[in-house]
Parts: sequence; structure tokens; C-alpha cells
Amino acid sequence: MSRGDQPAEPQWLAKPSGACCLKYVSMAFDPDALLIALDRGHLHNGDPKGLFERLADIETYVTKPSAEKDNGHIVFYFPDVFGFFTNGLLVCDTFAEAGYTTIGIDYFSGDPIYMHRDGPKEPKEGFDFEAWLAKHNKFAVENVNGWISAVKQKYGKSETKYACVGHHFENIQRPLFLSCAESDFTFETDARNKALSILREAKKPYSLQLFSGVEHGFALRCNLDVADERWAKEESARGIASYFDLKLGLFEKQGKDAKL
Repeated sequence: MSRGDQPAEPQWLAKPSGACCLKYVSMAFDPDALLIALDRGHLHNGDPKGLFERLADIETYVTKPSAEKDNGHIVFYFPDVFGFFTNGLLVCDTFAEAGYTTIGIDYFSGDPIYMHRDGPKEPKEGFDFEAWLAKHNKFAVENVNGWISAVKQKYGKSETKYACVGHHFENIQRPLFLSCAESDFTFETDARNKALSILREAKKPYSLQLFSGVEHGFALRCNLDVADERWAKEESARGIASYFDLKLGLFEKQGKDAKL
């Protein structure tokens, strides 16, 4: 989210991807399933239940709910700079378990940020982060809309509604759910309060979760052996899915069904 008198130089409240992304993750896997031990964060155990396919010639992860839980709607998953890795795919599966066909895009084309790490806090020699970011931003701008159209054509129906999970977006035009850590170098307390003020002034629909005792990245890379961190991660996902239910008209239907 941004706000400022100079559109070309926005005053970022939730900071966009930057060099900090080279520092904050600890374990991920590359296409050969090799673990890369970094300095912060945890790889979660589990086998993603979805399948990979190519839509609009882009690698895509598709995970579906059971027939009993399928609500007919779709969640788009837009990953952060770490792209497709176990933790993120398991989060997609969580939304599928909540009833949503969940579909993620690899707009990094198999080139997530951790592929350019040589170790804890160490980018590979000669790696140009700004060039990497510009390349993938350009690809996303040119291809995401076409990919969304391909998803809708293959998986959408006339009655299908859509929601999305993503990171570092601006120009909000739809109901917004913020799931935030108490300690977040990309979205600090003053910035978070300012964002809420902007949303209130603009009369935009929103909801906020704020978890103490966790840091930036908790919803993807927390330590599941720490009860508070695991609870925050799981409540974050539940809250997001519940907000989707509310704004897509399922919450009211669930209430009516419960009264019958």
C-alpha cells in the first residue's frame, strides 16, 4: 500500500521486496529437493497434495478440495520472492481444505531468490538483486493477467468467485485482510497504524489480525515446534479463509444452513 503526492516515488507503508529478502529465510528446497540452510526460518514437514501443470505456459500449482468441501470458488496464490517451496504449497493445501480450489503461479520461472544464496546472509558472488527483481517484475506485469484468464477459462464457472493471497501489493480495490506480525521490518507499527488510518478514511472494507511473539514471515516460515508460533500460523490461515467466506457470500449461507 502506498500513499504520497508523487506517484512516481510512493511512500511505502508495507515495503516492497528488497535486499532484505536475501537475508530472511532459513530452509527451502531447489528443484532437486536439496535443502539450503540459511539463517532464519524453518522448513515445514509434509507432502503437498496438489499437482503442477502449465497454464499460459507458466508453471502452476493446483490443489483442490474434496468433493464434499468444494464451495466452487477459487483462491489465487501469489508467492513472495521464495516462490514455490514446501511451506507455501502446504499453505495452498490449507485453503483447499477450507473448500477453495487454490491455484498458484510461479512468476519466477524456477528462479526464486534462494537459488542465489551461497549460505547464511550471503548472496552468490556477482548476483545483481535489482536486475533479478526487475526481470521478474517485468515478467509478472506482462503475463499475470493472461495467466488469470487461463485459470478462469479452465477452472472457473459462471458462478465462481475469486479471492487471492499475496504479498506487497498496492492500490487496493477490494476488501482487504491483513494478517500481521507484531515484529515486522517491512510493516512496522507506525506504518501499520498509518495504513489502517488510510483504509478508514477511504472507507475501504478491511480486517486485521495482529499476532504477538512472531516476526515477519511467520505465516510461511515459523517454527512449528513453538506452540505460539504454530498457533499464529494456523490462526492466520483460518482467519484468511473465513474472511474469504464472508466476502464471497459463504458466511451468510453457512449461518442459514446452521439454523435449519
